[in-house]
Amino acid sequence: MTTAKPRKRLLASFLRLRSLNVFFIFLLLFVVFAVFSPGNRFLSGDNILILFGTAAEFGVLTLAVGILMIAGEFDLSVGSVLAFCSLSFVKIFQSGVNVVAAIVLTMIIGGLIGYFNGVITVKAQIPSFITTLGGLLMWRGITLFWSGGLQQGLDLTKIPITYKVIAGSQISFVPIQFVWLVGITLVIIFFMNYHKFGNWVYVTGDNRLAAKAMGINTDRIKTICFILVGVAVGFAAVLQMFRSGTFTARAGDGWELNAVAASVVGGTALSGGIGNLAGVFWGALVISLIENGLVLMRIQYWWTFTVFGVVIIAAVIISRIIEKRGMMAGAEIT
Repeated sequence: MTTAKPRKRLLASFLRLRSLNVFFIFLLLFVVFAVFSPGNRFLSGDNILILFGTAAEFGVLTLAVGILMIAGEFDLSVGSVLAFCSLSFVKIFQSGVNVVAAIVLTMIIGGLIGYFNGVITVKAQIPSFITTLGGLLMWRGITLFWSGGLQQGLDLTKIPITYKVIAGSQISFVPIQFVWLVGITLVIIFFMNYHKFGNWVYVTGDNRLAAKAMGINTDRIKTICFILVGVAVGFAAVLQMFRSGTFTARAGDGWELNAVAASVVGGTALSGGIGNLAGVFWGALVISLIENGLVLMRIQYWWTFTVFGVVIIAAVIISRIIEKRGMMAGAEIT
Protein backbone atom coordinates (compact mmCIF):
# COMPACT_ATOMS: atom_id res chain seq x y z
CA MET A 1 0.00 0.00 0.00
CA THR A 2 2.87 2.38 0.81
CA THR A 3 4.44 1.96 -2.61
CA ALA A 4 1.16 2.10 -4.52
CA LYS A 5 0.40 5.74 -3.77
CA PRO A 6 3.82 7.06 -4.85
CA ARG A 7 3.58 5.06 -8.08
CA LYS A 8 0.11 6.43 -8.82
CA ARG A 9 1.35 9.95 -8.10
CA LEU A 10 4.28 9.32 -10.44
CA LEU A 11 1.94 8.26 -13.26
CA ALA A 12 -0.33 11.24 -12.59
CA SER A 13 2.68 13.55 -12.68
CA PHE A 14 3.74 12.05 -15.99
CA LEU A 15 0.31 12.73 -17.50
CA ARG A 16 0.29 16.31 -16.22
CA LEU A 17 3.74 16.75 -17.77
CA ARG A 18 2.34 15.33 -21.01
CA SER A 19 -0.37 18.01 -21.18
CA LEU A 20 2.29 20.66 -20.52
CA ASN A 21 4.40 19.24 -23.34
CA VAL A 22 1.43 19.43 -25.74
CA PHE A 23 0.94 23.05 -24.68
CA PHE A 24 4.57 23.81 -25.61
CA ILE A 25 4.09 22.02 -28.95
CA PHE A 26 1.12 24.31 -29.59
CA LEU A 27 3.21 27.38 -28.78
CA LEU A 28 6.06 26.19 -31.01
CA LEU A 29 3.76 25.57 -33.97
CA PHE A 30 2.04 28.91 -33.37
CA VAL A 31 5.40 30.71 -33.61
CA VAL A 32 6.44 28.74 -36.70
CA PHE A 33 3.24 29.58 -38.60
CA ALA A 34 3.38 33.19 -37.41
CA VAL A 35 6.90 33.58 -38.78
CA PHE A 36 6.56 31.69 -42.07
CA SER A 37 3.00 32.46 -43.19
CA PRO A 38 3.03 34.79 -46.24
CA GLY A 39 2.13 38.40 -45.58
CA ASN A 40 1.83 37.80 -41.84
CA ARG A 41 -1.73 36.61 -42.48
CA PHE A 42 -1.59 34.04 -39.70
CA LEU A 43 -1.61 36.74 -37.02
CA SER A 44 -4.38 38.76 -38.65
CA GLY A 45 -7.43 39.36 -36.48
CA ASP A 46 -9.73 37.56 -38.92
CA ASN A 47 -7.57 34.45 -38.98
CA ILE A 48 -7.23 34.29 -35.19
CA LEU A 49 -11.02 34.41 -34.93
CA ILE A 50 -11.33 31.64 -37.51
CA LEU A 51 -8.64 29.53 -35.82
CA PHE A 52 -10.13 29.65 -32.34
CA GLY A 53 -13.69 29.42 -33.69
CA THR A 54 -13.04 26.19 -35.61
CA ALA A 55 -10.88 24.89 -32.76
CA ALA A 56 -13.84 25.34 -30.39
CA GLU A 57 -16.11 23.22 -32.58
CA PHE A 58 -13.49 20.51 -32.97
CA GLY A 59 -12.41 20.75 -29.32
CA VAL A 60 -15.90 20.20 -27.87
CA LEU A 61 -16.23 17.06 -29.95
CA THR A 62 -12.71 15.84 -29.17
CA LEU A 63 -13.10 16.18 -25.40
CA ALA A 64 -16.07 13.79 -25.52
CA VAL A 65 -14.16 11.39 -27.78
CA GLY A 66 -11.30 11.49 -25.26
CA ILE A 67 -13.65 10.48 -22.43
CA LEU A 68 -14.99 7.61 -24.53
CA MET A 69 -11.46 6.44 -25.33
CA ILE A 70 -10.58 6.48 -21.62
CA ALA A 71 -13.59 4.17 -21.14
CA GLY A 72 -12.01 1.85 -23.70
CA GLU A 73 -14.19 2.56 -26.75
CA PHE A 74 -14.04 4.48 -30.05
CA ASP A 75 -16.51 6.50 -32.09
CA LEU A 76 -15.60 6.80 -35.76
CA SER A 77 -18.99 8.23 -36.72
CA VAL A 78 -18.60 11.69 -35.17
CA GLY A 79 -17.83 13.47 -38.44
CA SER A 80 -20.89 12.05 -40.20
CA VAL A 81 -23.11 12.62 -37.17
CA LEU A 82 -21.91 16.24 -37.09
CA ALA A 83 -23.13 16.75 -40.66
CA PHE A 84 -26.44 15.04 -39.86
CA CYS A 85 -26.96 17.17 -36.74
CA SER A 86 -26.11 20.33 -38.68
CA LEU A 87 -28.75 19.52 -41.27
CA SER A 88 -31.22 18.55 -38.53
CA PHE A 89 -30.72 21.93 -36.84
CA VAL A 90 -31.33 23.81 -40.10
CA LYS A 91 -34.47 21.82 -40.86
CA ILE A 92 -35.85 22.18 -37.33
CA PHE A 93 -35.18 25.93 -37.25
CA GLN A 94 -36.63 26.48 -40.72
CA SER A 95 -39.81 24.70 -39.63
CA GLY A 96 -40.49 27.59 -37.24
CA VAL A 97 -39.29 26.05 -33.99
CA ASN A 98 -37.77 28.46 -31.44
CA VAL A 99 -34.00 28.60 -31.85
CA VAL A 100 -33.26 27.52 -28.27
CA ALA A 101 -35.59 24.54 -28.68
CA ALA A 102 -33.90 23.75 -31.99
CA ILE A 103 -30.50 23.74 -30.28
CA VAL A 104 -31.76 21.42 -27.52
CA LEU A 105 -33.44 19.10 -30.03
CA THR A 106 -30.24 18.93 -32.09
CA MET A 107 -28.26 17.90 -29.03
CA ILE A 108 -30.93 15.34 -28.15
CA ILE A 109 -30.70 13.90 -31.66
CA GLY A 110 -26.94 13.58 -31.23
CA GLY A 111 -27.44 11.97 -27.83
CA LEU A 112 -29.91 9.43 -29.24
CA ILE A 113 -27.42 8.48 -31.95
CA GLY A 114 -24.78 8.06 -29.25
CA TYR A 115 -27.21 5.90 -27.25
CA PHE A 116 -27.82 3.81 -30.37
CA ASN A 117 -24.06 3.28 -30.80
CA GLY A 118 -23.63 2.45 -27.13
CA VAL A 119 -26.45 -0.08 -26.92
CA ILE A 120 -25.30 -1.93 -30.04
CA THR A 121 -21.73 -2.00 -28.76
CA VAL A 122 -22.39 -3.22 -25.20
CA LYS A 123 -25.52 -5.35 -25.72
CA ALA A 124 -24.61 -7.03 -29.00
CA GLN A 125 -20.94 -7.12 -27.90
CA ILE A 126 -19.81 -5.72 -31.23
CA PRO A 127 -16.51 -3.80 -31.17
CA SER A 128 -17.20 -0.07 -31.17
CA PHE A 129 -14.79 0.29 -34.07
CA ILE A 130 -17.16 -1.76 -36.25
CA THR A 131 -20.36 -0.24 -34.84
CA THR A 132 -19.30 3.35 -35.43
CA LEU A 133 -17.59 2.60 -38.74
CA GLY A 134 -21.00 1.49 -39.97
CA GLY A 135 -22.47 4.64 -38.44
CA LEU A 136 -19.90 6.76 -40.27
CA LEU A 137 -21.15 5.47 -43.62
CA MET A 138 -24.83 5.32 -42.69
CA TRP A 139 -25.23 8.85 -41.30
CA ARG A 140 -23.18 10.41 -44.10
CA GLY A 141 -25.35 8.63 -46.64
CA ILE A 142 -28.58 9.70 -44.90
CA THR A 143 -27.33 13.29 -44.79
CA LEU A 144 -26.46 13.31 -48.49
CA PHE A 145 -29.87 11.83 -49.36
CA TRP A 146 -31.80 14.24 -47.13
CA SER A 147 -29.96 17.33 -48.36
CA GLY A 148 -29.56 16.25 -51.95
CA GLY A 149 -25.91 17.16 -51.55
CA LEU A 150 -26.84 20.85 -51.69
CA GLN A 151 -25.74 23.62 -49.34
CA GLN A 152 -28.41 25.24 -47.18
CA GLY A 153 -28.16 28.63 -45.53
CA LEU A 154 -29.18 29.75 -42.05
CA ASP A 155 -30.60 33.26 -41.66
CA LEU A 156 -28.78 34.46 -38.53
CA THR A 157 -30.44 37.88 -38.64
CA LYS A 158 -33.61 36.28 -37.21
CA ILE A 159 -31.81 35.26 -34.00
CA PRO A 160 -29.48 38.17 -33.12
CA ILE A 161 -29.40 37.62 -29.34
CA THR A 162 -28.89 33.84 -29.47
CA TYR A 163 -26.33 34.29 -32.22
CA LYS A 164 -24.29 36.67 -30.06
CA VAL A 165 -24.42 34.33 -27.07
CA ILE A 166 -23.41 31.25 -29.06
CA ALA A 167 -21.03 32.50 -31.72
CA GLY A 168 -21.58 36.11 -32.73
CA SER A 169 -19.42 38.00 -30.27
CA GLN A 170 -15.87 38.05 -29.01
CA ILE A 171 -13.78 38.95 -26.01
CA SER A 172 -10.76 40.85 -27.33
CA PHE A 173 -9.40 38.57 -30.09
CA VAL A 174 -11.08 35.43 -28.70
CA PRO A 175 -14.44 34.35 -30.19
CA ILE A 176 -17.21 33.46 -27.78
CA GLN A 177 -17.17 29.86 -29.06
CA PHE A 178 -13.71 29.42 -27.55
CA VAL A 179 -15.02 30.69 -24.21
CA TRP A 180 -17.64 27.94 -24.41
CA LEU A 181 -14.87 25.40 -25.07
CA VAL A 182 -12.79 26.57 -22.09
CA GLY A 183 -15.82 26.45 -19.80
CA ILE A 184 -16.81 22.97 -20.96
CA THR A 185 -13.20 21.79 -20.56
CA LEU A 186 -13.03 22.99 -16.96
CA VAL A 187 -16.33 21.29 -16.10
CA ILE A 188 -15.20 18.01 -17.69
CA ILE A 189 -11.82 18.10 -15.95
CA PHE A 190 -13.58 18.61 -12.61
CA PHE A 191 -15.94 15.67 -13.12
CA MET A 192 -13.24 13.37 -14.46
CA ASN A 193 -10.82 14.14 -11.62
CA TYR A 194 -13.03 14.83 -8.60
CA HIS A 195 -16.34 13.03 -9.20
CA LYS A 196 -17.04 9.32 -8.83
CA PHE A 197 -18.23 9.16 -12.44
CA GLY A 198 -14.76 10.05 -13.66
CA ASN A 199 -13.26 7.34 -11.48
CA TRP A 200 -15.76 4.83 -12.87
CA VAL A 201 -14.79 5.79 -16.44
CA TYR A 202 -11.08 5.30 -15.75
CA VAL A 203 -11.60 1.97 -13.98
CA THR A 204 -13.93 0.71 -16.71
CA GLY A 205 -11.37 1.47 -19.39
CA ASP A 206 -8.43 0.14 -17.39
CA ASN A 207 -9.88 -3.20 -16.22
CA ARG A 208 -13.51 -3.95 -17.01
CA LEU A 209 -13.61 -7.18 -14.99
CA ALA A 210 -12.18 -5.45 -11.93
CA ALA A 211 -14.70 -2.64 -12.38
CA LYS A 212 -17.57 -5.13 -12.44
CA ALA A 213 -16.18 -6.80 -9.32
CA MET A 214 -16.32 -3.39 -7.64
CA GLY A 215 -20.03 -3.15 -8.47
CA ILE A 216 -19.64 -0.69 -11.37
CA ASN A 217 -22.14 -1.12 -14.19
CA THR A 218 -19.59 -0.92 -17.00
CA ASP A 219 -22.19 -1.27 -19.76
CA ARG A 220 -24.02 1.77 -18.39
CA ILE A 221 -20.79 3.77 -18.09
CA LYS A 222 -19.82 3.02 -21.68
CA THR A 223 -23.31 3.85 -22.94
CA ILE A 224 -23.30 7.17 -21.05
CA CYS A 225 -19.94 7.99 -22.63
CA PHE A 226 -21.37 7.30 -26.10
CA ILE A 227 -24.33 9.55 -25.27
CA LEU A 228 -21.94 12.31 -24.14
CA VAL A 229 -20.16 12.07 -27.48
CA GLY A 230 -23.45 12.41 -29.33
CA VAL A 231 -24.55 15.43 -27.28
CA ALA A 232 -21.14 17.07 -27.79
CA VAL A 233 -21.36 16.46 -31.54
CA GLY A 234 -24.81 18.06 -31.57
CA PHE A 235 -23.51 21.14 -29.78
CA ALA A 236 -20.45 21.30 -32.07
CA ALA A 237 -22.81 21.20 -35.06
CA VAL A 238 -24.73 24.18 -33.65
CA LEU A 239 -21.49 26.10 -33.09
CA GLN A 240 -20.41 25.39 -36.65
CA MET A 241 -23.73 26.45 -38.12
CA PHE A 242 -23.71 29.70 -36.14
CA ARG A 243 -20.16 30.45 -37.27
CA SER A 244 -20.52 29.62 -40.96
CA GLY A 245 -24.24 30.20 -41.48
CA THR A 246 -24.24 27.51 -44.15
CA PHE A 247 -24.78 23.75 -44.07
CA THR A 248 -22.63 21.54 -46.28
CA ALA A 249 -22.98 17.78 -46.58
CA ARG A 250 -19.21 17.36 -46.22
CA ALA A 251 -19.12 19.01 -42.79
CA GLY A 252 -16.97 17.12 -40.30
CA ASP A 253 -15.33 15.05 -43.02
CA GLY A 254 -12.23 13.40 -41.50
CA TRP A 255 -12.90 14.69 -37.99
CA GLU A 256 -13.27 11.18 -36.58
CA LEU A 257 -9.60 10.29 -37.08
CA ASN A 258 -8.42 13.81 -36.22
CA ALA A 259 -10.28 13.55 -32.91
CA VAL A 260 -8.59 10.24 -32.12
CA ALA A 261 -5.22 11.74 -33.06
CA ALA A 262 -5.82 14.81 -30.88
CA SER A 263 -6.84 12.62 -27.94
CA VAL A 264 -3.77 10.42 -28.25
CA VAL A 265 -1.46 13.38 -28.70
CA GLY A 266 -2.98 14.75 -25.50
CA GLY A 267 -2.11 11.62 -23.54
CA THR A 268 -5.03 9.23 -24.02
CA ALA A 269 -4.12 5.57 -24.43
CA LEU A 270 -5.74 3.63 -27.25
CA SER A 271 -6.32 0.70 -24.91
CA GLY A 272 -8.31 2.82 -22.44
CA GLY A 273 -7.90 3.61 -18.76
CA ILE A 274 -5.33 6.37 -19.26
CA GLY A 275 -6.02 9.93 -20.32
CA ASN A 276 -5.69 13.59 -19.48
CA LEU A 277 -8.48 15.94 -20.54
CA ALA A 278 -6.26 19.02 -20.29
CA GLY A 279 -3.92 17.26 -22.72
CA VAL A 280 -6.86 16.44 -25.01
CA PHE A 281 -7.81 20.13 -24.98
CA TRP A 282 -4.35 21.15 -26.17
CA GLY A 283 -4.22 18.22 -28.59
CA ALA A 284 -7.37 19.52 -30.28
CA LEU A 285 -5.81 22.97 -30.55
CA VAL A 286 -2.66 21.48 -32.08
CA ILE A 287 -4.64 19.64 -34.77
CA SER A 288 -6.71 22.76 -35.55
CA LEU A 289 -3.57 24.89 -35.66
CA ILE A 290 -1.82 22.56 -38.10
CA GLU A 291 -4.76 22.58 -40.51
CA ASN A 292 -5.14 26.36 -40.32
CA GLY A 293 -1.41 27.03 -40.67
CA LEU A 294 -0.92 24.75 -43.67
CA VAL A 295 -3.78 26.46 -45.53
CA LEU A 296 -2.32 29.92 -44.88
CA MET A 297 1.14 28.80 -46.01
CA ARG A 298 -0.45 27.93 -49.37
CA ILE A 299 0.58 24.31 -49.16
CA GLN A 300 -1.47 22.13 -51.50
CA TYR A 301 -4.45 20.66 -49.67
CA TRP A 302 -3.47 17.06 -50.25
CA TRP A 303 -0.36 17.60 -48.14
CA THR A 304 -2.60 18.11 -45.12
CA PHE A 305 -3.58 14.45 -45.42
CA THR A 306 0.11 13.53 -45.33
CA VAL A 307 0.76 15.69 -42.29
CA PHE A 308 -2.24 14.32 -40.41
CA GLY A 309 -1.17 10.79 -41.35
CA VAL A 310 2.21 11.43 -39.79
CA VAL A 311 0.55 12.95 -36.73
CA ILE A 312 -1.72 9.92 -36.29
CA ILE A 313 1.19 7.45 -36.63
CA ALA A 314 3.28 9.48 -34.19
CA ALA A 315 0.30 9.65 -31.83
CA VAL A 316 -0.09 5.86 -31.88
CA ILE A 317 3.61 5.42 -31.11
CA ILE A 318 3.33 7.88 -28.24
CA SER A 319 0.24 6.03 -27.00
CA ARG A 320 2.13 2.76 -26.89
CA ILE A 321 4.88 4.41 -24.87
CA ILE A 322 2.27 5.73 -22.41
CA GLU A 323 0.68 2.28 -22.12
CA LYS A 324 4.06 0.62 -21.47
CA ARG A 325 4.83 3.18 -18.77
CA GLY A 326 1.44 2.50 -17.23
CA MET A 327 1.98 -1.26 -17.27
CA MET A 328 5.47 -0.89 -15.82
CA ALA A 329 4.07 1.28 -13.03
CA GLY A 330 1.33 -1.28 -12.40
CA ALA A 331 3.82 -4.13 -12.30
CA GLU A 332 5.96 -2.31 -9.78
CA ILE A 333 2.92 -1.60 -7.61
CA THR A 334 2.14 -5.31 -7.41
